[in-house]
Amino acid sequence: MDNSKNKQHWVLPVLIVMIGGFMSILDSSIVNVAISTMMDVFHASASQIEWVVTVYMLALGVVIPFSGWAGDKFGYKNLYIFSLIMFTFGSLLCTLSWSVGTLIIARIIQALGGGLLMPILMTVVKKIVPEGSFGTAMGIVGVALLIAPALGPTVGGYLVEYVGWKWIFTINIPIGIIGLVLAFFFLPKFEKTTVNRLDIGGAATIVVMLFSLLLALSKGGDWGWTSLLTLSLLLLSLLTFCIFIILELRISSPLLNLRIFKHRNFSFANITTMITTVGLFSGIFFVPLFLQNIKGLGALETGLIMLPGALASGLLMPIVGKLFDRFGAKPLAIFGILSLSITTYLLHNIDVTTSNTQIIFWMIIRGVGMSFAAVSAQAASLDSVSKREVGDASAISNIISRVSGSLGIAILTTILTSRITSHAKTISVQLASAGADIASQTSQIQAMAFVKGLDDIFMIASILTLVGLIPAMFLKKRVITKAVVKELSEA
Repeated sequence: MDNSKNKQHWVLPVLIVMIGGFMSILDSSIVNVAISTMMDVFHASASQIEWVVTVYMLALGVVIPFSGWAGDKFGYKNLYIFSLIMFTFGSLLCTLSWSVGTLIIARIIQALGGGLLMPILMTVVKKIVPEGSFGTAMGIVGVALLIAPALGPTVGGYLVEYVGWKWIFTINIPIGIIGLVLAFFFLPKFEKTTVNRLDIGGAATIVVMLFSLLLALSKGGDWGWTSLLTLSLLLLSLLTFCIFIILELRISSPLLNLRIFKHRNFSFANITTMITTVGLFSGIFFVPLFLQNIKGLGALETGLIMLPGALASGLLMPIVGKLFDRFGAKPLAIFGILSLSITTYLLHNIDVTTSNTQIIFWMIIRGVGMSFAAVSAQAASLDSVSKREVGDASAISNIISRVSGSLGIAILTTILTSRITSHAKTISVQLASAGADIASQTSQIQAMAFVKGLDDIFMIASILTLVGLIPAMFLKKRVITKAVVKELSEA
């Protein structure tokens, strides 16, 4: 690849690979709004249809570790095209599915392609964007990271309500074809790197670890966190994780080069991401629950309320990226974490009397904090590594982000369930002491307990988000010396 020419023309390639990353993230949330419809169409139970969502998440997670090795071996342009073909083909199979079983298989194929698209996107950005513009590029990429999850319910709700549920998959086909044509003609060709044979031991242990962990986090609430199956999966995940670390540190060509954690900014940026993801997902996941379960809004209405915050965040992303190039990650991360914590705290005031306008305002302000926190951490983690290491760094960062999101939702949901039970008992006792008929007010008691439980969740998430300030304080602006520039250009 001609680096000098590429330095002048990096925006178009970044936008092209963003197509795949955006579609992959969008499909993580767009299907949720069609669950009830698919249950009716396929005459399936809730437990059966939930696997349509679960298998996508599992397949998406377990394929990520292979992105760096496969990109180096086959070339990132070739891998991107292959992944987008698989994702688009999987979407076509979803559209043609005639049963829950065929839909689940199609979703696995879709996710095996989709799981590679996001780490490829981040790796390509690092490889083609010149020093001094990396933050700007990551700001553009951040649009996919934050707008796609919010657009999912909005777009999905509209398609399910006015067009047809299969269109949540069909819409991927023309977009995927356009993305493939653009990638074939305009994405620069990346040279293949000489790599050793696939690290079978590392591959086997990381797949088992991620599969068991993500499955436990996804289904633990349904099975029970103390059930034998959940505990067995968590134990298996821990065991294989320990084996994976030992194996990777002992061989010269591991599947994932864990030695890149020696980079200060990479380590602290990923720790920051792990912590702040809890605050991030508290709003994205639980506010829609409140709007639908308590306010009785439909998926489309809920999506429209959530959309302004995501749009505000997306519009700020390129600006935040430019600020990163100028000031580094530390001040941006601190501002973003403080803003995110404060706005998450404000959400603990939410109740049935809270207007939709007020919620929209809170979500817009949250979007500002999210843009600063997300871009600064993501950009800092990749900006600290060389181009030789970026494939592994991108894969590791994506794994951490995905596991953190699942873990955060699992923990907060468990706390929410416990708090709802506690508040329901307290409310029942208070009403009984006032002489009220408890039996006739069960639904109202549950609704009140749910709202109070959410208030507790937002308070806890706000405090946890503040903890992210600790690793953020250790982030340093990278100084680009002539030696660094030479090393990066030769990588």
